[in-house]
Amino acid sequence: MPYAYDDQNIFAKILRKEIPNDTVMETEHTLAFRDIRPQAPHHVLVIPKGSYVCHDHFCIAASDAEIVDFMRVSGKVCQMLGIQPGEGGQGFRTISNAGEHGVQEVPHYHMHILAGRGLGRMLNPA
Repeated sequence: MPYAYDDQNIFAKILRKEIPNDTVMETEHTLAFRDIRPQAPHHVLVIPKGSYVCHDHFCIAASDAEIVDFMRVSGKVCQMLGIQPGEGGQGFRTISNAGEHGVQEVPHYHMHILAGRGLGRMLNPA
Protein backbone atom coordinates (compact mmCIF):
# COMPACT_ATOMS: atom_id res chain seq x y z
CA MET A 1 0.00 0.00 0.00
CA PRO A 2 1.52 3.35 -0.96
CA TYR A 3 1.88 6.01 1.70
CA ALA A 4 2.06 9.71 0.85
CA TYR A 5 4.41 11.41 3.30
CA ASP A 6 3.84 15.13 3.91
CA ASP A 7 7.28 16.63 4.57
CA GLN A 8 5.64 19.81 5.93
CA ASN A 9 4.19 18.08 9.00
CA ILE A 10 5.30 19.40 12.38
CA PHE A 11 7.52 16.41 13.18
CA ALA A 12 9.37 16.72 9.87
CA LYS A 13 9.97 20.38 10.75
CA ILE A 14 11.23 19.38 14.21
CA LEU A 15 13.61 16.85 12.62
CA ARG A 16 14.91 19.59 10.29
CA LYS A 17 15.37 21.82 13.38
CA GLU A 18 12.94 24.41 12.01
CA ILE A 19 10.90 24.06 15.22
CA PRO A 20 12.55 23.58 18.64
CA ASN A 21 11.73 20.68 20.93
CA ASP A 22 12.53 19.48 24.44
CA THR A 23 14.72 16.51 23.52
CA VAL A 24 14.82 13.56 25.90
CA MET A 25 17.04 11.33 23.71
CA GLU A 26 18.37 11.35 20.17
CA THR A 27 20.13 8.66 18.16
CA GLU A 28 21.02 8.14 14.52
CA HIS A 29 17.51 6.90 13.67
CA THR A 30 15.22 8.16 16.46
CA LEU A 31 14.22 11.32 18.32
CA ALA A 32 12.35 11.34 21.65
CA PHE A 33 11.01 14.62 23.02
CA ARG A 34 8.44 15.95 25.48
CA ASP A 35 4.94 16.64 24.14
CA ILE A 36 4.03 20.34 24.10
CA ARG A 37 0.51 19.47 25.33
CA PRO A 38 1.19 16.76 27.91
CA GLN A 39 -1.73 14.53 28.83
CA ALA A 40 0.09 13.06 31.84
CA PRO A 41 2.98 14.09 34.11
CA HIS A 42 5.30 12.16 31.78
CA HIS A 43 4.39 12.48 28.09
CA VAL A 44 7.16 11.77 25.61
CA LEU A 45 6.87 11.32 21.86
CA VAL A 46 9.22 8.90 20.12
CA ILE A 47 9.59 9.35 16.36
CA PRO A 48 11.74 7.74 13.70
CA LYS A 49 13.88 10.10 11.65
CA GLY A 50 12.73 8.40 8.45
CA SER A 51 9.66 9.47 6.46
CA TYR A 52 7.10 7.00 7.77
CA VAL A 53 3.41 7.86 8.01
CA CYS A 54 2.14 5.36 10.59
CA HIS A 55 2.94 2.20 12.55
CA ASP A 56 2.34 -0.33 9.78
CA HIS A 57 4.24 1.78 7.24
CA PHE A 58 7.21 1.92 9.63
CA CYS A 59 7.06 -1.82 10.38
CA ILE A 60 6.91 -2.76 6.70
CA ALA A 61 9.29 -0.21 5.14
CA ALA A 62 11.88 0.72 7.80
CA SER A 63 15.25 -0.99 7.95
CA ASP A 64 16.03 -3.46 10.71
CA ALA A 65 18.43 -0.90 12.19
CA GLU A 66 15.70 1.77 12.31
CA ILE A 67 13.19 -0.57 13.95
CA VAL A 68 15.63 -1.86 16.56
CA ASP A 69 16.83 1.66 17.36
CA PHE A 70 13.27 2.97 17.72
CA MET A 71 12.32 0.17 20.10
CA ARG A 72 15.54 0.51 22.14
CA VAL A 73 15.04 4.28 22.49
CA SER A 74 11.46 3.68 23.63
CA GLY A 75 12.68 1.31 26.33
CA LYS A 76 15.51 3.62 27.40
CA VAL A 77 13.09 6.54 27.71
CA CYS A 78 10.92 4.46 30.06
CA GLN A 79 14.04 3.58 32.04
CA MET A 80 15.19 7.22 32.17
CA LEU A 81 11.77 8.34 33.42
CA GLY A 82 11.75 5.62 36.10
CA ILE A 83 8.32 4.38 35.04
CA GLN A 84 9.07 0.70 34.38
CA PRO A 85 6.79 -1.60 36.42
CA GLY A 86 8.83 -3.97 38.52
CA GLU A 87 11.73 -1.52 38.50
CA GLY A 88 10.17 0.88 41.01
CA GLY A 89 7.83 2.59 38.56
CA GLN A 90 4.05 2.50 38.48
CA GLY A 91 3.81 1.64 34.76
CA PHE A 92 3.02 3.48 31.56
CA ARG A 93 0.99 3.41 28.37
CA THR A 94 2.23 3.58 24.79
CA ILE A 95 -0.11 4.84 22.11
CA SER A 96 0.27 5.12 18.36
CA ASN A 97 -2.63 6.47 16.32
CA ALA A 98 -3.03 5.69 12.62
CA GLY A 99 -5.37 7.23 10.07
CA GLU A 100 -8.78 8.81 10.43
CA HIS A 101 -10.38 6.19 12.70
CA GLY A 102 -7.25 6.14 14.84
CA VAL A 103 -7.45 9.94 15.18
CA GLN A 104 -3.91 10.47 13.91
CA GLU A 105 -3.18 14.21 14.06
CA VAL A 106 0.36 14.30 12.64
CA PRO A 107 1.07 12.16 9.54
CA HIS A 108 4.51 11.05 10.79
CA TYR A 109 4.74 7.80 12.75
CA HIS A 110 5.08 8.46 16.46
CA MET A 111 4.61 6.67 19.74
CA HIS A 112 3.32 8.42 22.85
CA ILE A 113 4.73 7.26 26.18
CA LEU A 114 2.44 8.41 29.01
CA ALA A 115 2.95 7.89 32.74
CA GLY A 116 2.91 9.49 36.16
CA ARG A 117 -0.76 9.03 37.04
CA GLY A 118 -3.55 6.51 36.60
CA LEU A 119 -4.61 6.67 32.96
CA GLY A 120 -7.98 4.95 33.20
CA ARG A 121 -9.38 2.49 30.70
CA MET A 122 -7.97 2.59 27.21
CA LEU A 123 -11.35 2.63 25.45
CA ASN A 124 -14.90 2.98 26.65
CA PRO A 125 -17.32 0.32 25.40
CA ALA A 126 -19.35 1.55 22.44
